[in-house]
Formats: sequence, C-alpha cells, structure tokens
Amino acid sequence: MSRTLLAIAVLVASVAGCTAPGPLGGPRDLTVHEPPPNAVWLDQLDLSLTEQEWGQPRIGQSVGEKPLTLGGRIYAHGLGTHATSELHIDLYGVATALLADIGVDDETKQHGSVVFTAWVDGAERFRSPVLRGGAAPQRVRLDLRGAQRLVLVVEDAGDGIDNDHADWAGALLLLRSDAAARPAAVRRAPDPAPALAVGDPPEPQVHAPRITGATPGRPFLFRIPATGTPPLGFAAGPLPPGLTLDPDTGIITGRLAQAGRWAVPVTVTNPVGQATYTLTIVGGYDALALTPPMGWNSWNVWGTSVDDAKVRAAAEWMVRSGLAAHGYAYINIDDAWEGERDAEGRIQPNEKFPDMAALADYVHSLGLKLGIYSSPGPKTCANYEGSYEHEELDAQQWAAWGIDLVKYDWCSYGSIVKGRSDRLTLRHPYDVMRAALDGVDRDIVYSLCQYGMGNVWEWGAEVGGNYWRTTGDIVDTWASLSDIGFRQDVAAPYAGPGHWNDPDMLVVGQVGWGPNLHPTRLTPHEQITHITLWSLLAAPLLVGCDLSQLDAFTLAILTNPEVLEVDQDPLGRAARRVRVDGRTEVWARPLADGSVAVGLFNRGIQAADVTMRWTDLGLHGPQRVRDLWTRSEVGVHAEGYTVNVARHGAAMIRTWPAAQQKFAK
Repeated sequence: MSRTLLAIAVLVASVAGCTAPGPLGGPRDLTVHEPPPNAVWLDQLDLSLTEQEWGQPRIGQSVGEKPLTLGGRIYAHGLGTHATSELHIDLYGVATALLADIGVDDETKQHGSVVFTAWVDGAERFRSPVLRGGAAPQRVRLDLRGAQRLVLVVEDAGDGIDNDHADWAGALLLLRSDAAARPAAVRRAPDPAPALAVGDPPEPQVHAPRITGATPGRPFLFRIPATGTPPLGFAAGPLPPGLTLDPDTGIITGRLAQAGRWAVPVTVTNPVGQATYTLTIVGGYDALALTPPMGWNSWNVWGTSVDDAKVRAAAEWMVRSGLAAHGYAYINIDDAWEGERDAEGRIQPNEKFPDMAALADYVHSLGLKLGIYSSPGPKTCANYEGSYEHEELDAQQWAAWGIDLVKYDWCSYGSIVKGRSDRLTLRHPYDVMRAALDGVDRDIVYSLCQYGMGNVWEWGAEVGGNYWRTTGDIVDTWASLSDIGFRQDVAAPYAGPGHWNDPDMLVVGQVGWGPNLHPTRLTPHEQITHITLWSLLAAPLLVGCDLSQLDAFTLAILTNPEVLEVDQDPLGRAARRVRVDGRTEVWARPLADGSVAVGLFNRGIQAADVTMRWTDLGLHGPQRVRDLWTRSEVGVHAEGYTVNVARHGAAMIRTWPAAQQKFAK
C-alpha cells in the first residue's frame, strides 16, 4: 500500500465507526461523518438497489436494523445486507480502491456463514474464505484503478442462508484526485432471453418414459406419452397377459399375469402421420420407478390450503396442458389432507377431502396416479395426524383408497428418537413402513423424506426406498437452487433404476406454498439451470406450481422432449461433476445408447464461456453435438466444445461419435 493510501486508510479507520477502537488502531470520532478527501462512503450510494434474498439492505446498520458490529467494533458507515446479495456499481473509471471490513454481524450471536466476493469488469477479483459469525472481520483492500464496473456479492457458503447477516463495514471508495464523476449504484442489466425450442410438431411423437413395471397380480396403469395433432390413435401388441390398451386414450390397464420382461411395439397415428417405438414392460417384485417419477406435488404451490378441488384441477390440467403427454404421471397430495382416526384407528381424510377413494378413481380415469403424504412421527410437519404406531393400518387404508405413492416425511419422529442420529435409528421408521407397504396388495412407490440425514443415499435402497430426499426444502431463489443442486455429486453413484436421489421438487411457474401465489423468483436462465441439472442428476421431476397458470416459457422448459429423455434414460446413471473452472462447471452422464449428456453451467454473475474437452468425458475423436434446449445440431467438434453461457445459466448438449450416421432420438 502506498503512503498516501495508508494515510487515507488510517483516516478511514478513525471516522468509520464509533464507541470502540478502529480496526487500524486509534480512537474513533463520534462527530466526523464526512468521508476523507477524494473518497465516498459506500452508503452514500443508492443501496436500495442491492438485490438480496432476505430482508432489506441497510445504510449504516445491520440487516437486523442494529449498529453495524463486527468483532465488537461498531461502524458508523457501511452496508448491512444478507446472503445472497449483489450490488452493482458504475465506477466510470474514477475509483482507485475499495476499502472495507467484512464479516457476519455480531447480532447473529456467532451463527451464520458467508463468502464475500468482488467482481471487477466481469472478472472475479476477490473471494474471501468462509467467514462465520463471531469471527474477526477480514480487511478488504481492492485495487480499482481504471475499472468501470464493480459488483459486490455475498454468497451463502453452501449451507443455506440462516443468520447470514453480512456487513460491508466502513466501506469506502477512494477516487482519483481529478475525478469529474462519482460512482453510482445501478440496476443489474437484464439477461438476454434463453434460446429455447417451443412446442411439438403436428406429426405423432412418442416420449419418455419408455419403460415401466409392476408387481404381477397388482393393478397396472400406464398412459403412453405421445403428442401430435389430435385425434391420436394407439395400437400396441402383443401386450403381456393380463393387460389391455384403450386405443383412443393410450391408457394401458389390467394386472400382469406373471413376472417377465416384454418389449411391446407401440404405434401412434393421427391424420398427418404415425410414430412407432418399443415400450418395455417389466413384471417383478422390485419393478417400480424404473425411471425417476414425473408428476406434480401440491406443497410448493398450495401448502396447507390444498383440497380435493385443487387436486382434481391439477390432474385435469396435467392432461390439458400436455404435461401428461410428455410423461408426467403422478398427482401427489402433500401434507394437510389428514383428519382424525376412527374407532379402529384407521386414518380418515379431513373435511377438505370428502372421498379419497373417489378422488383416486378420478385421477386413475385420466391415466394418472395419485400420491399421498405422511410422517413416521405422531404428527406431520404441519401438525396433522402422522403414522406413528399405525403404520400397517395406514398402509392398508392407502391401498384401499387406491394410492400409488407415499411420501414419508421425518417431521416429529425426531421427538421420538430424542436427538439420536445413528444409522440404525435413522433407518428404523422407514423399515417399519416398508414392511407395512409390503403387506398390502397394491404397488405403492415409496418416497423417503428425511433431508439427507445420515447420508441416506447410502442406505435408502436397503430400506426399500424408491427415491429419497438428499437435502432440506428448496425455495425459489438462486441461492437455494444452486446450493442444493451443485451438492449432489457425492450422492450420484447411488442412483439407479428403482432408487433415485431426490434434490426436492421443481420451483418454476406460479408458486407460493399457499394460498397466495407469485411467479418464481428464479430468472429464466436460472430455471434452465434447474431443469438441466435435475435432468442430468436423474432426479424425480415433480412440478410444484399451479398448472392452470402455466405460461409458454414454463411449459416449454417442462416439456422439452430431448431434455426429458435424459432424465428418463433407462440406464439410470446420474451425472457427475467432471470439470470446474472458477465459477463454471461441467457435469455429464452416460446414456443407454452410448451417447453422453452434458450440462455446461455458469454459476458466476457475468456471462462466461464454458469449455469442455472430450477427454474430460473419456471420449476420443471428433464428436457430433446436439443442443437439447434448442433441439438443433451444432456440428462436429474435434477436441471439445465451448459455449457462452449467461449468468446463472446453463447449456445442455448430447454427444455422439462423429462416425455415427444420425442422432439418437
């Protein structure tokens, strides 16, 4: 640091705060609030333009509206914000340095963890280590000579945003002595719209999933996913013994007469053409969820305000919107359906669900399946009746109603185990319900929801789970999406047909956790990242929005057939992280036909080139590349592929050896 800069820094320390020694030593003056010569306090800018995930940006205060305090020192100037946050500043080339102390405000009482970063003209120039509540502040001295744009960012350190009260304390911008302009906070420039293919052709097309299974002797239901100008006609055969096809709806029903595996030719016709494909039907005692379940769940949209009418409407809109024609099959009722138990201990629905069996029959008539929710504890998360000590009765009741899936949520079971977290304790309630489900004469997909405790991906299949939550609840923010999605690499090896990692439901469209809804806070590019990453991870795709309000963009990202083919690939291998360059990442998964699906992600705050090399994927020689979001070929590439990706965005491609004559469809 030059002598001039050091002198200014010492002066800053003397006027930045009050009541305690300054970070560079010396008493602080309570009366001096003007900045030193050729400088401006950060809080002289319009800090209301700070984008942050929780609370409001505060001038000279913490986000909790208390004095800015780090390590016992109080600062009169600075920005109190909350992870995640961004402040964009036009410098006009007149700034020479940023000076600040950074950390988690003392008001959190030693909770919270954040990372501070600073981007200068599109490049990350500063990144702090993880700073935790109660730790000493870190000093930032950032050279800004000649810079035009500064972006100050606070990230959540990858563990959620609770208590992430972040301070840019005593923050000061030093200016050139001849500065003719002053820095100004500005709104972030809008991102360009994602390139996206929309709609389906008039000719018939048959979509994933292309494999399904059931236990012999139990009810079988499968709706052939197909699009095209109506009316569509369906033919299939020969079907396995015990199954029949409705040629007008494409719905296959019945009961498999025996175990086995059948490759069934299917033809779909309409006035402008026909399409053929092979549907694999598996009969066996472990043949459920051979691809990740696709459907809708009530929680992220209706929360506890869910009722019979909303569930029926979701089923109707699943068909009307075209989602069912693209493979979405489950209509799942989350918490808040439960009523009291009758004299025999059998659970009854509450007044919002007058006839659960009739509701199941209606959903089944559309070729869809009905899911339900419970907890191994005495109460559910919303304090309704749980299944504790009634597991067999509840499984019998669900089967009698015609339920096809149960989400089993840990909730109040924690009060039973009183803090014990060994693997045997974590497994026990799921083993108990598995045994209860095995005792009923109906196939019920089993969803374990316990937030990833005890590395559930390592043992979820052992307790008979068909998929299991690997994380806490998602919300519709970039911090939540990126924190959850990009932590899934460790669980990837445990995914496969019949047992899947679940990073939680989709947060696109109109969401709200009931009853008041709002458009997702994810930007269009963040939504592309969401669907790209979940599909590469072979995750269940459970839509959590109001299906009656699907806009064209949301419908397009939920029904892109080439993206859904990746999620539903029968090989069932989940993507792994194969390359990291700064804030860009490449993830890839092998597919059943020998091709590779690849996601190129930009977690940074500026558009950036993302590069993958074929050798990163274990590939050799030129590869043909197809862009799945635009559904277009992008040529043959000799050594790798580079694409410019928007901030928080993704590109999704599929590669085949160049010698292959055509792309797999």
